[in-house]
Amino acid sequence: MSQPAAFLRRDDARDALPFNAEAILGALPAATLVIDELSIIRYANMSAEQLFQASAAILIGGPLAEIVPPTGPLLALVEQARLADAPMSAHGVVLDTPKTGIRTTSVHVAQMVDSPGWLVVSLQEQTRALKIGQQLEHRSAARSMTAMASMLAHEVKNPLSGIRGAAQLLGQGASEEDRKLTQLICDEADRIVALVNRMEVFSDDRPLERGPVNIHVVLERVRRLAENGFAKSVKFVERYDPSLPAVDGNQDQLVQVFLNLIKNASEAVMGREGGEVVLSTAYRPGVRIAVNSSSERIHLPLVVTVQDNGSGIPEDLRPYLFDPFVTTKPKGSGLGLALVAKIISDHGGIVEFESERARTVFRIMLPVARD
Repeated sequence: MSQPAAFLRRDDARDALPFNAEAILGALPAATLVIDELSIIRYANMSAEQLFQASAAILIGGPLAEIVPPTGPLLALVEQARLADAPMSAHGVVLDTPKTGIRTTSVHVAQMVDSPGWLVVSLQEQTRALKIGQQLEHRSAARSMTAMASMLAHEVKNPLSGIRGAAQLLGQGASEEDRKLTQLICDEADRIVALVNRMEVFSDDRPLERGPVNIHVVLERVRRLAENGFAKSVKFVERYDPSLPAVDGNQDQLVQVFLNLIKNASEAVMGREGGEVVLSTAYRPGVRIAVNSSSERIHLPLVVTVQDNGSGIPEDLRPYLFDPFVTTKPKGSGLGLALVAKIISDHGGIVEFESERARTVFRIMLPVARD
């Protein structure tokens, strides 16, 4: 009779495991690095590849100081662990690098018993949960916009039509001065109707027609439109993953999304010396979100980013950026990013952004097309 697992001898239990330590580290959601006594990286798991936007082949063999700030708190914590020869932990550690952006992490450093001088460094991002929460808020804002658009279409356009018709009748027998006033009424009524027409897209709740879409075809089309129109003087940089699978989406709506984002980025760098817009794509497994509070999870491995080196988004607007009628443009309607939030929500994806001076990044995460 075989022994229960709890009573197996230690050696027997080790032999009974169908996996090794590297497989366990690779499955961890925390970015995990193993460094030697000289702080050279000897191992990096998949989460570390995602965090530092580099493959394990690139990370391994390089010094830790090349991927984290050399004078930052993370390296200081590593040195403390070495000096004390004891595990060290710190929360709220800010990691700020060109590849990671600004991220708040919990860092744990521990010694490897079998390899003196070697350390395991684990980084758990604290900002991810906050960002996912923001995506849900963006979806709520889009749903609120849908209800508002539906109400305006029914309750505003009809009365405006009557007001405009009455103004035209009054203008027929009015003096020259009064005709200017009646024309002003007609013009303002037309302006409001145009705004309501723009908002009606939010009330379209028909099922989205989706299929396999090559996201690079979408980005190339939008870039050509931009270079031949509103962004003639802007430098575009493309960093694409050519092996990216197809997106499960609607091509026309995705064109609308990236047209809005690239237009905003182009306007942010227009006339700025060295201004550029960087378009990049990547495949990053690991991000899954719940659907309608059910047990179902949608996998969002396709990441598309639009980055500019403009002046950044004002801090006081950031919490409300995807709300309708929020804009920094003197003549903007504030509906562009609200529309982006709605379309990406309809695709089952999420949109997030980071902004600081000379670096603003909008990141879109989308599902893969099914076979």
